[in-house]
Amino acid sequence: MSVVLVTGASRGIGRAMVARFAREGCTVIACARGEAGLAALRVDVAGIETHACDMRDAASVDALAKAVLARHGAVDLLVNNAGAYRPGQISNEDDDALLDMLQANLFGAYRLSKRLLPAMIERRRGMVLNVCSTASIAAYPNGGAYSIAKHALYGFSRNLREEMKPHGVRVVALLPGATLTDSWAGVPLPDARLMPADDVAEAAWMAWVMSARTVIEDIVMRPQLGDISDKDFA
Repeated sequence: MSVVLVTGASRGIGRAMVARFAREGCTVIACARGEAGLAALRVDVAGIETHACDMRDAASVDALAKAVLARHGAVDLLVNNAGAYRPGQISNEDDDALLDMLQANLFGAYRLSKRLLPAMIERRRGMVLNVCSTASIAAYPNGGAYSIAKHALYGFSRNLREEMKPHGVRVVALLPGATLTDSWAGVPLPDARLMPADDVAEAAWMAWVMSARTVIEDIVMRPQLGDISDKDFA
């Protein structure tokens, strides 16, 4: 039975991934900052293991990794999904914006991966799936520090993939566009204009079930009508 660890698991894409992998009989470890969200998740998805963890906090990440390794020995699939969105422009956002976005979208994924990779390397199998964004490969007028951080997460994914090739560990970058999650709450658009979170989870599952001889390096997903733009609000 595969052991799957999902960060940012209480809402949106992470929650959909927890449900998808649990449905397939995986041992799913769900992590999120808030215990209330995890409690609700346990009600909806039976049998999962949950841990409260602030991925911005190094000590919290280390404690999570230690607890998971002590109980399971290793993780088969690590899904680095935790993140935060903060729109802005480089020319006028505050000086702390970049550090804030790097802490939310990169540093935790980097640190947790480092803690869990040695067991994967020792067993010569496993996968790290980083939930990046189309903002990782495209520039947007209000991307600012968020887009810089997502570009960095994609760069981390690509470099880690090369490093892990000799060790049998696959690294996947999942780059979804506008998805119907809390990040888009209050935006005056019909639900049909955004992708369902379940579709993103399905893409993650597809990457996972490939033969160990195959890695889907990058998965780019966008709404059928393309990226959200000013004309959607005209």
